[in-house]
Amino acid sequence: MPRRSLTAAVLTIALSIASQTASQPPTSQPPASQTPPSPWKAKNLEFFPKDITREALTQKMREFSLGLGVRCQYCHVGGDGVSFEGVVFDSDEKPAKRVARAMLRMTDQLNTVALAQLPSRAEPRVTVECATCHRGVAIPRSLQTMLFEIIQTQGTAAAVAKYRELRTDAMLGRYNFGEWEINELARRLTQAGKPREAIAMFEMNSEFYPAAAEIDVFIGEEYQKLDDRDQARQHYRAALAKAPESDFAKKHLAELEKIEQSPEGKTPPE
Repeated sequence: MPRRSLTAAVLTIALSIASQTASQPPTSQPPASQTPPSPWKAKNLEFFPKDITREALTQKMREFSLGLGVRCQYCHVGGDGVSFEGVVFDSDEKPAKRVARAMLRMTDQLNTVALAQLPSRAEPRVTVECATCHRGVAIPRSLQTMLFEIIQTQGTAAAVAKYRELRTDAMLGRYNFGEWEINELARRLTQAGKPREAIAMFEMNSEFYPAAAEIDVFIGEEYQKLDDRDQARQHYRAALAKAPESDFAKKHLAELEKIEQSPEGKTPPE
């Protein structure tokens, strides 16, 4: 290519690049006076260290949420219940937040003072945390206490319905659905002067533990206290059908026989 043509071509390319560069918007640069944002710092902390990192504090909040089965709004105001957007974490408006601080101090005392004084501890050492008592429930009542309170205020049918409802989530481990939890509830009802309610709880328990002869014995005892001998005898015999060697069932049947053989049909004097 002639030198003159090559020079012209180079000039054309250079002018094209310069034109394109000039037409592009300049790269934005922060003003010289602009300062970087301040590092995150938690506000209104009373229990946790003032210099706790955001990640560490968020993890603690997550433990609370899972331990009690609640969302952020249980203790904090604002937000949509899904994200952190709009949640006013430094507000003390909700009583639950103040209760949470008291619970944190309580668990700290248990772990650092009470348990630390035990003469012998299991290894690895057990520590108390939210889930130790709450197990996914905001107010950690036992199953028998919850049902006892429902019976007191709403009646036996409501308690039975609540038990059936809670039992559908038994795998979550929130409550003790063992046989003796309800047996002890029935005993509490007996002591509270509620034999009919106790019988209803025993009968419900027998539905889930049909092979438990002791439940029939307990039901028989309640009917015997109510002087309903036919029902008492029926349940003692049902207990013997399940456990032929049941000394309690045999003893109670013998007592009923003595009662019916006495002149007045009542328990003979000692």
